[in-house]
Amino acid sequence: MQYRKLGRTGVEVSTQCLGAMMFGAVGNPDHDDCGRIVHRALDAGINFIDTADMYSAGESEEVVGKAIKGRRDDVVLATKCFFPLGEERNGRGGSRRYIVRAVEDSLRRLGTDRIDLYQMHRRDWDTDLDETLDALSDLVRQGKILYAGSSSFPADQIVEAQWAAERRGGVRFVCEQPQYSVFARSVEESVLPAARRHGMGVIPWSPLAGGWLTGKYRRGEQAPDGSRFAPSTDRPAWRHSVESDPSAPVRFDAVERLTKIAEGAGLSLTHLALAFVGEHPAITSTIIGPKTMTQLDDLLAAADVRLDTAVLDAIDEVVPPGTDIAGVYHLTGSPSLEPGSRRRTAT
Repeated sequence: MQYRKLGRTGVEVSTQCLGAMMFGAVGNPDHDDCGRIVHRALDAGINFIDTADMYSAGESEEVVGKAIKGRRDDVVLATKCFFPLGEERNGRGGSRRYIVRAVEDSLRRLGTDRIDLYQMHRRDWDTDLDETLDALSDLVRQGKILYAGSSSFPADQIVEAQWAAERRGGVRFVCEQPQYSVFARSVEESVLPAARRHGMGVIPWSPLAGGWLTGKYRRGEQAPDGSRFAPSTDRPAWRHSVESDPSAPVRFDAVERLTKIAEGAGLSLTHLALAFVGEHPAITSTIIGPKTMTQLDDLLAAADVRLDTAVLDAIDEVVPPGTDIAGVYHLTGSPSLEPGSRRRTAT
């Protein structure tokens, strides 16, 4: 395992970050097994764990908190807020009122007195960015969070947040967490350069494109049991089947071409995909999200894999730099894409 500074902070984090989205009801409901996964990752050199209050409605944070008890100082602990956990009208977003409450709730679930990196899970377009940053600044001064970051912010809002922090003398975002993979490369055009320009760390999510870049989904075959797109009667609302995805044919074509590239390099498709993300100079740490110990061991084996120029050029032929494959959504929620913002109305 290698380590890099998190942006311009003095904190060193492992180049793999253990993502805890699969801990709890949505993924692995066995808390003891999840705890073993956490300890295996720590023993392998990972010192960076990322979760969020919304993952399994807080259960993921509880699992992580129990798992790191006694090893808290070995972990750079990150979590996030934005999404609602209940029906309360003001129980979501980036308002001071909600952030202060969400931090207290996360501290309780995690069983800790401070959160190392606290991230806004999305940009709250209905709240002034100054209000969000002021609340985070106060929490840093109180010692409840140590650093603040963003997730899935578009490039202009990354820059706006830096300006707002400087203008108001508050804390700045030290890290951005975007979607980035061979399938989702549009962030190479503006988001990653903006992060580098402002000295921010970058910890990309979904480097395996929801499992597509493991090769587990194959043309004409049912998704394997236990996978994200496996047939299920209790499928979460955000899931859909491979068969119902109109972008599936394009993705199958890309996977087949990428598999040949991986084989030529003597790698599995999973290792090729993870190594691709880590080759970008903006990337600090790649989030891996195992559900089982077997998955973790495979992901850990990719930690030191490097790709040469010929392999990277071949990947560029499949998905060109700065572009996304069909069906990718970056979930920024930008109101600039709403009809009222992009169409002139007749007078």
